Amino acid sequence: MSSSSANKIVVTDSSPASQQQVAALKALPPFELAEAYASADFEIPNLYELLCDIFSSSKQRLSPAGYGRLVKHIINSKLYNAQTGKGIFEVADAHYNLGNSLFECMLDPSMSYTCGYWERALTLEQSQSAKLDLCCRKLQLKPGMRVLDIGCGWGNFARFAAQRYQVHVTGLTISEEQARYARENCTGLPVDIEIRDYRDELGTYDRVVSIEMIEAVGKRNLPIFFESARRCLKDNGLFLLQAISAESVSSRSKPYTDDFYMWLVKYIFPNGYVPTLSELHFPCSNEFVIEHLENFGLDYTKTLLAWERNFSAAWPTISKYYDEPFRRRWRVYLLGCAALFSLRITQLYQVLYRRVASAA
Repeated sequence: MSSSSANKIVVTDSSPASQQQVAALKALPPFELAEAYASADFEIPNLYELLCDIFSSSKQRLSPAGYGRLVKHIINSKLYNAQTGKGIFEVADAHYNLGNSLFECMLDPSMSYTCGYWERALTLEQSQSAKLDLCCRKLQLKPGMRVLDIGCGWGNFARFAAQRYQVHVTGLTISEEQARYARENCTGLPVDIEIRDYRDELGTYDRVVSIEMIEAVGKRNLPIFFESARRCLKDNGLFLLQAISAESVSSRSKPYTDDFYMWLVKYIFPNGYVPTLSELHFPCSNEFVIEHLENFGLDYTKTLLAWERNFSAAWPTISKYYDEPFRRRWRVYLLGCAALFSLRITQLYQVLYRRVASAA
């Protein structure tokens, strides 16, 4: 990204006041920029390029309020486990229960709300189908296998695997909106959709898959998450994890990345946490071995930009359900995340684990 791209910002209101406000936005850290943009009276069509410039800036200084948010977050994360009790369902209420109409207009027909696989794909729908098939092939699915899908969303993987690979899938979600849609989506297939926390699952399966659900688990609960997957998996069974990964709120993370992360936690994904690569390696010391690891984070830039195009195109239809600040925040969310993947600050991993056989 060239340093000059920030000078190419276009606003729909060409008055001097709007141009001055855009210049002022460029000087703000991401959290303050996002809040200012949400209440602005002008538009920035190439917001993605602006966010790329900001995240790649060599001058990253947070405001006193920004540092205060980070300190508060660090203290709270050490004192409280936000993903227990009622906190388990907070992200579902704040995000996934926003209304299926929002996600239907933004996602592909399979309702895949995860990164697509664009190696040979030309469209969003093709990329999601390729990703689902990639997951199934890595899991080496065979007819009759029982598969646990932790964080099944709207049932996209369950439907695909049951139809294409003749397996029985049990999908877990904490969202009533998703569960209702997934059950209808998988009617007539060997699929069970349960509103259940992963910690409460007691079944035993040939395979376990979790596609971008781990980001809602929380740092303190990562060992419990991996232990739950291990407990539900037969000896020598395969567990495929697709996970967003980054350094955040640490000595190795960048100030502006952390500032944007604080904004995402406040407005988009309450209590969210993206694990580091070392944390994805952690279960290998506890009855798992890694069979394969793949990073296709750049594909998330394409996926997020496609979602944003769909969302913006559908806004005239869905605007009666949401207000203007919501539209602006949603654009910042999609385009800001796209920028982080484009700059390789954030990664997207698929990790294939095998459960080590129990000692006789």
